[in-house]
Amino acid sequence: MDFRILLDFAPIFLALGWAGFNIGRAALGQIQLATQQYKQNSSN
Repeated sequence: MDFRILLDFAPIFLALGWAGFNIGRAALGQIQLATQQYKQNSSN
């Protein structure tokens, strides 16, 4: 396999990985917020 192909696709994979990391982190924050609000609302 040619090393130049890897160099061409490396930034794309890096950007996709970074976007996936940020989306996952935001989703976890939303889930935690939703569960906190659910617990707060269900106790009232």
